[in-house]
Amino acid sequence: MNTPYSITLHIHRFDPEAKRSWVQDHQLEVSGMLRFTDVLRKINQEQDPGLAWTSSCEHAQCGSCSAVINGKPLLLCELLVKDAIERFKTTTFVLKPLTIAPVLRDLIVDLPQAYERVHKAKPYIIEPTGPPVEGDELRIQPQVMERYVEATRCINCFCCAQACISSHKSFLGPNAMMANIVRLFDPKERSKDERLDILFAENGLARCHTARACSFVCPKDIDVAHFLALGKEGIL
Repeated sequence: MNTPYSITLHIHRFDPEAKRSWVQDHQLEVSGMLRFTDVLRKINQEQDPGLAWTSSCEHAQCGSCSAVINGKPLLLCELLVKDAIERFKTTTFVLKPLTIAPVLRDLIVDLPQAYERVHKAKPYIIEPTGPPVEGDELRIQPQVMERYVEATRCINCFCCAQACISSHKSFLGPNAMMANIVRLFDPKERSKDERLDILFAENGLARCHTARACSFVCPKDIDVAHFLALGKEGIL
């Protein structure tokens, strides 16, 4: 049964032109099957067209709709109203933007700036191995791929970076470190020493406190802390 719910949203707003921050309240009657992206769209259509937020795929694959709801970073497109009520035991929700980058407007943050930390981890093959002796492709055995394939599902939503207790200024972040570790596992990568230098730099794994918050909030259910632990232990 599609039960309607009366919910209250306290949304943190920011106007860059006026350099003004405030919290705006919205009361809505909504279906429990609506996602929070649908709820925000309903606010745009019926109450406040100026409310700024962002999304793209709305299928939990792009990571662009990340926000903080009642203190937890998550994807707005994944969270149903009825599930949010069950999870947080309330019909009142506080929505804030991530703090991993400057706020541009309302719930929108400067993701290109956040991605600069990922780029520093070089999430690509730095120096590929040469072509195989036989054939025209480098094949990776399934048992090798199994060691790190889970980590390749990361969508860089920055939920783990938001939850991380380390400073965003001094640590590249769990997702950036995992991107580097994935390439250390990758048999196509020859530049292992450069990758290890990134991993153990001052803003690298030494800043990780092993609190495991990254794994707890990952919307793709990746055990991020596991891969960072492998990096710390040198089991690569």
